[in-house]
Order: sequence, then C-alpha cells, then structure tokens
Amino acid sequence: MRSLRTRLLITFALLGGVTAAAVAGAMYVQARDVILENAQEAAVRQFTDKVAAMGSPNADPLYDRDSSGVILYKGRVPGGDRTLSVIPQALRDKVATGVVAWQRVVVDGRAGLVMGMRVSDLEFYSSRGLVDEQASIGQLAKVAWAIGIGSLVLGVFLAWLAANSVLRPVRELRTAAQKLGEGDLATRVQVRGADELAGVAQTFNITAAALEKQVADARRFVADVSHELRTPLAAMTAVTDVLDEEAPHLTADAGKAARLVSQETRNLTRLVNDLMEVSRFDSGAATPAVEEVDVAEAVTRTLRARHWSDVVTELDPVTAWLDPRRLDVIVANLVGNALKHGAEPVSVTVRGEPGWVVVEVTDRGPGLDPQVLPRVFDRFYKADTARTRSEGSGLGLAIAWENARLHNGTLTAGNRPDGGAVFTLRLPSGGPR
Repeated sequence: MRSLRTRLLITFALLGGVTAAAVAGAMYVQARDVILENAQEAAVRQFTDKVAAMGSPNADPLYDRDSSGVILYKGRVPGGDRTLSVIPQALRDKVATGVVAWQRVVVDGRAGLVMGMRVSDLEFYSSRGLVDEQASIGQLAKVAWAIGIGSLVLGVFLAWLAANSVLRPVRELRTAAQKLGEGDLATRVQVRGADELAGVAQTFNITAAALEKQVADARRFVADVSHELRTPLAAMTAVTDVLDEEAPHLTADAGKAARLVSQETRNLTRLVNDLMEVSRFDSGAATPAVEEVDVAEAVTRTLRARHWSDVVTELDPVTAWLDPRRLDVIVANLVGNALKHGAEPVSVTVRGEPGWVVVEVTDRGPGLDPQVLPRVFDRFYKADTARTRSEGSGLGLAIAWENARLHNGTLTAGNRPDGGAVFTLRLPSGGPR
C-alpha cells in the first residue's frame, strides 16, 4: 500500500511539475516577447518621429540620455566622431534598401536595440538600451519560478489528498480481508458512491455474506449431527462397559473385537463431545461459570482424576476467578498432549504474576517443529499425518485455546532452550474482563 501511494505521489508530482513548468515557461516567454516588442515598437516610433522632425528648428536631437545616434552620409560618418561598432552590418544592409530596420544587440553584456532608416543619401542610426526591460524580464523570471514551485507544491499536496481518497477504500478492503481471513466472518466494508471501487466493496460484502452463511450452515449441521449422535452413543457407551467386563471371558478374537468396539465407541463419544463444545464456541453460547478457584488444588485434582501420578508439579498457592471445569479441560488437554507426543518427565508449574495466574506444561521430547508452531492450535490439525484417528481428533489444543480466550487469557506454544515443548497459559486472576 505504501509503495502504491508513493508511486501515485511521484506520478502526480511529475505530472504537476511538468505542467507547472510548461505553463510558467509559456507565460514567461509570452510576457517577455510582449515587453520587448512593446519597447521595440515605442523606440522605433520615437526614432522615426525624430528623424522626420530633424528638419524642424525645434526638433530634439537624434539622441538623448537613453539613446545615442549616428548619421551617415553615403555610408560614412561625417567628422568621424561616431563609432560604427555597435551597428551590425546586416542592419546596415537592410537600411541601405530604404526600409526602416532594427536589431537587438548585446554590448558589454547589456541588451540594446539599434534602429536605422535611410532618407535620401543620409542613413540615420540610433541605439537604445533595454536595461529596464531586462530588469522587468528578470523579475518576471523570478515570478515564473515562484509560480512553478508553488504549483508543484500545490500539486503534490493535491496528489496526496487524491491518493488518500483513492487508497482509503483499498485500505478498508485490505483490513476487512485480513479480518475475514482471521475468522471474523461478520466483517463488511462500507460502500461509497457508484464507482469501480464501490463495486469491488459490494462484491466483497456479497462474498463475505455468502461465506458466513456457508460456514454457519456447516456449523449448524455439525452441531445437529453431534446432538443427534449423543443419545445413541450414550446407549453404546453403556454397552461398552459390559463388553469391557466380558472381554476377558471371550475367545481371543471375540475379546479383541469387543475391546476394539469399546475403544472406538469412546473415541467417537469424545469426538462428538468435542464437536459440541466447538459448536458452542462458534455460536457464542459458551460462557464461563466463574468462581474463586485455588488453581494449585484444581490442577492437582485434574492430574489425580486421570491417574497422572508421574507428572512433576511445582504449584504455588494461587487463587483466581475462573471456570474450574474449563481450567480442567485446558490442563487435561495440555498434559495429555505432552504425555502422548512428548517425553517424560512432564512437568506442570503454577505461579502468580501481578494480575495474572500462569500455568506452564513442559516435556522433554523433541519439541515442536517450527513449521508446526503457527498451526498447533488449529482445529483438526495433526503434525503427524500418519497418526490414526484413535490417537486424537485434533481438537484438544483448539478447545484449550478457545477456553483460554473465553477467559480473556492467552495460550501459547514454544520450545525450551534445552529441548522439549512448553505450553504457557495466562489467565487474568480477577476473572474475564
């Protein structure tokens, strides 16, 4: 975006600069020509009038303080008191034909005008300085430069305004697309006007609405299916308890089949329960039942309930306002993941920080691959694609992350410097804010 704005500004600035230079240059040239032509016409008219009046006894001399004159008789200067160095030969040739002629010259770095005309055998010449006109032209050049620079600055400012006006909806579209990509399917952009960008914004809104509807339909379908499966699965779970009791008394193949059915039924039940939990997160129906909890005691109960006696604990006495059931889900998922995919010893640490309670779960396994870290909390993501369905649904860490977010907390994953993965849960001790 910044590059596009820069390109627009440079383009507009160049266009404005070229236009301003062209306009100022044209104005300067035109005004200069007008000044010189007016001065030239006035000087020639005055010169011809003086020559015509020289026969009058009251006539002014041919030259005055602003001009000088030379009279030639048959091409020579009578008395030799005047120099012909300032009279160009080309001008003399024209005057010799009998026409009134003039020519601009530069003498000693100063601009001037030399005029001449022929009357009988006499040639009259007069030179006039153009110092005042040159000063006016110099001032005009300064004004032209000032106008050009001012126009360039104004052009850049207007280009900046135009670029912002053009890029504002583009920035809004970019921000909306980022939010949509992050999962905020309710994102929409404001449609302004009826130009091409407005059409793009309208198309974006239509696409986002269609995507939101599709995702909502898919989530509703998953929730409905999961809900419908719970009742038969509850009955099947009761049957699996009987199968577990009878499996040792059955033949080898029958016992193996009974244990397989029992295990798969439990896996399916866990998957359905996880899907139901995820659907509650998506629908916004999940709310924490907050109460004051002894976090160290709650973690101890979680480990004891699952017979994870080998887990090393370092639990500071910390209390916090949170949902104990959801804390149990988070800790169970983190410790279970460490035991399954890491290596012992697995340790759980609880400590307090100002305004926060921190729970860390670490293991001594190979750690998390850098390519896995950005997706470790994604739903249904499995770092090892060869893992079978019975080894997990891929929803445990996602549910733990959602529960942390529900408390306005954070759950992050990383690697220890000396090896092994570390999951850090941070929850506000005062409850969700």
